[in-house]
Amino acid sequence: SSWSSFKPNFLLSSSPMAETSGDPEQHFAVAPKLDGPKAVLTTAKPHPVTLPLASTALICIDFQKDFLDEGGFGHCLGNDVSKLGAECLPGAATLLAAARGATLPVLHTKEAHREDLRDCCPMKREGPRCPPPGLRIGEVMKESMGRLLVDGSPGNDFVDEAKPIDGEVVIKKPGKGAFFLTGLNDILRARNVSHLIFCGVTTEVCVQTTMREANDRGYECILVEDATASYIPKFKEAVIEMVRSQGGICGYTVASAKEVADALAAKVA
Repeated sequence: SSWSSFKPNFLLSSSPMAETSGDPEQHFAVAPKLDGPKAVLTTAKPHPVTLPLASTALICIDFQKDFLDEGGFGHCLGNDVSKLGAECLPGAATLLAAARGATLPVLHTKEAHREDLRDCCPMKREGPRCPPPGLRIGEVMKESMGRLLVDGSPGNDFVDEAKPIDGEVVIKKPGKGAFFLTGLNDILRARNVSHLIFCGVTTEVCVQTTMREANDRGYECILVEDATASYIPKFKEAVIEMVRSQGGICGYTVASAKEVADALAAKVA
């Protein structure tokens, strides 16, 4: 038989096909509320974007000691954690103040496993790409930090510069993306959120993963460059370019948190 008549198994009529089940609309962001005040980010790339403030939230990804302090999980992976906070926490503080002043919903994520580690798959806990024994999830590198990436450990708490305040949502996620096993989509839908302003660490792992998850669900995503950081600077640069490439395939980027804060303060009807 010729290649022209060849059909892969997944195209044969007798093969089972994976199809969307149920009501897919329930997995999408809600439609934005266009009535009311808006903030215009004129310098956003690839082009300006308007935020309907009744449907906009700030999401802060993993500003926790496990990634920003010595003796945390980021340190266990062999990274220099000393410069990460200085790069992104001032911008994050600016965003937090601006979002709170504009009464936007604010959400905080942290990578946090149960004490029994049932929500940590074996590959992540002890697979061939894991740190050596003694530096793995659930183990202790530094006594004052407690068990690595375990909810309730001192090192799993947020750094002082980006702590949640009363009324703000905290998402405890067992993976890199904040939508996996968390109910985040339902939380956002219940708050009528369609637009997400992103900050956090690290840019190429948990921030980018969550942005891509949000993008698939129909959320408009804005990444604030000086409020995110990576242990490896060129990775951050690559993510920024990827997000806004091809017409904004994953969302928008804005250079500084001050630009966002100024836009929120100068909101228009």
